[in-house]
Parts: sequence; structure tokens; C-alpha cells
Amino acid sequence: MDWTAAARRVLARCDALAAHSESGEGLTRTFLSEPMRAVHAELRGWLAAAGCAVRLDGVGNLVGRYAGAEPDAPVLVIGSHLDTVRNAGRYDGALGVLLGLAALEALGGRRWPFAVDLVGFSEEEGVRFLVPFIGSRGYLGELDDGMLELADAEGMSVREAIRAFGLEYGPGSAPENAIGFLEVHIEQGPVLEQLGKPLGVVTAIQGSSRAEVSFAGRAGHAGTTPMALRKDAFMAAAEWALAVEALARSALGLVATVGRAQVEPGAANVIPGAAALSLDVRHADDAQRLQAVAALRARAGAVAAARGLSFEWSVVLDQRAVPMDAGLQELLLEAAPEGTPSLPSGAGHDAMILAEAMPAAMLFVRSPGGLSHHPDEDVLEEDVAAALGTLARALELLAARHA
Repeated sequence: MDWTAAARRVLARCDALAAHSESGEGLTRTFLSEPMRAVHAELRGWLAAAGCAVRLDGVGNLVGRYAGAEPDAPVLVIGSHLDTVRNAGRYDGALGVLLGLAALEALGGRRWPFAVDLVGFSEEEGVRFLVPFIGSRGYLGELDDGMLELADAEGMSVREAIRAFGLEYGPGSAPENAIGFLEVHIEQGPVLEQLGKPLGVVTAIQGSSRAEVSFAGRAGHAGTTPMALRKDAFMAAAEWALAVEALARSALGLVATVGRAQVEPGAANVIPGAAALSLDVRHADDAQRLQAVAALRARAGAVAAARGLSFEWSVVLDQRAVPMDAGLQELLLEAAPEGTPSLPSGAGHDAMILAEAMPAAMLFVRSPGGLSHHPDEDVLEEDVAAALGTLARALELLAARHA
């Protein structure tokens, strides 16, 4: 089957959703922000036209149920996220939701031995509340009081944001009879492009640790305080950040990032008295990741002590590496073009959360230039067509197994 026309429709819909943003320049759409209402409205219409019953769950995940051949049929979950980072591209997350929709549309009303829940998760990126996967964790009913009381930059809690959107968080909405979860996502890296392959099947999602690290010294006049008497928090932060880079470069497979830094009081003629940084550490081997995090925490303490400063370390995320389901990997490889490679994911995805409750697998789509989390993020029309054909074929193979 030629999937070109359907791929073009998917890309046009990605463009349409990208018009709904919190900022006039670039695409920014965070957890339950006002533009998410417009995204939901667009998707509701497309899902209803495809024969889905549509609802919003208690954490703002949009769920379209495509009924199975029998009322009590088990449920396959397909989905990805609808939120973005700041100044984002238009394919990260949304492409996977829209490919799932296109696969349902291709059925033309036919029913399978299983129902399909197509889910647009409300939050994955961790931008607004600095903690990722609120959508998928809420879908599984795993948001505790501590997470619900997290506050954004304006002081609004997760619970309050949910209520402001007209919702009330309760038990998770994931089906108890789920047979698995499939997520299609752009690779966000250069591997498939280097291999000359449009698609890849994910073997595992590497573990991730996130922390907030702060150094406290003493502010002072930039002109009158001798260098030897300074307690410069930013210099401590800079020394430690370079140590983060050095450690990551010395360990195979380890990546570590200081992505955000804030200095106070932030005046050109004042020695910084406080500095706060974010840390993101990832590795496919949990033991090596945790060893690196421990080493970096010890190094922060040593840097602070040597400079007469204090430091604080707050754990934000400790997510173990998650292997994808072997059976669903085999299914995707059988459905995909011959020679489709298998590869690990360096980025976190909703599939790693759903894997706690059901078999989960991922299909990657090539990212030209390996670029993502950037306005120039792109996909190729022929790759989108290949991904849609693979997803549709995988669903047919799964239906045959459940017949």
C-alpha cells in the first residue's frame, strides 16, 4: 500500500497543532497550558471522525477509544505526548499521536479482536513543574500528594493546574485489560541517519537521574573584595560543571548535562552569593549511572568545602533503565522494512513509564541532522510513510495473533 498521501496528512496535522503555542516565536506548549485546549479541540474532531469515543482523564490526557470487535475486547494502547519543551520542534511527541490516528483511519471502520486507546499524554517533558512524565504517571494512577503539590514558577501546584483546566485527579485511567503499549517517536539523535535507515526498533530506554544543585557563598563588592577573600558561588558552580563534563567524557556510554544555571544576585558588579544548577545524567547501565551521580555529588561537596561554601543537592528524578518488551520488538521488526536496525534510546519516553504496567515497545523515525528540541527539528515524508506502514502492518499482525 502507498502511504504517501496519509503521511502528508500527518505532516499537515503536525503543522496545525504547532500553531497552538504559549509564545509568538517558536513552539512552547507546557502541561495544561491554554494552547493545550486548542490542541485537544483539533484532536477531538479528528478522533471522532475516525470512529473513536473521546474523553479527557483526570490529568488531562486525551484518550480516543476505537472499539474492538467485542464489547469486552482487550485494549492496545498507542500514544505519545502533546506537550513540548520551550522553543521546540513540531514532531517530538505529536508525530506519534498523529501516526496512531492515521493507522486507525486506515481501517475504514474495520474492527480488531482488541480495542485501541489512542492517548495524547498531557505532559512528558518536565518543563512546567521540573518533573517529567506527569501525564503517563497520572494515566497509571501514580501521582502521589508530593507530586501533586509541586509548584511552577508562578506558585501554582500540579493539583491546582489540573483544577484550573476543569479536571479533578483521581484513579488512573489505563485499562486493566491492556495487552501492550506502542509509541512511535522521532529518534532525536543521529544514529539512524548515519546508518541510512528510516526507522529503528528500540531495545531499551536508558536510565536517567536529575538533580538540582546549589552553592551558597557570600555576595560582595566586585571592586573592593580581594580574590583570596571571596566566596564566589558561581566560580564553584563553574568548577563543578566542568567536572561534570570531564567525568562524562571519561566514561563510555555516559552522558551528563548541566542545562540550567541561575546566579544571584545577578549584577555585573557583585560577586555571586548563590548559584543553582540542574544536572541530568543518563546511562543504559543503572549501576554506572548511579556511580557517576555519587561521584558528582561528592565532587560538589569537595568543591564547596575547598572554597568555604555550602552546597545542597536535591534529587528530582531517579529513573531506572527500562528494556522494551521482546515480543513487541519482534512484532515491529517483522512489520518494518527489511534491514530495520535495533537500537537503544538515549532519551526518556512515556514508554518507559507504561512499561511498568504493560508490555511496551517503541518505533523510532529518523531525525535529519539528529536535531530535536529545536525549531528546525524535521522528518522526511518518506520516513513518515514508512513508519505509518510499519505501524499499520504491526497492528494487523497483532490482530492475527489475537484472532
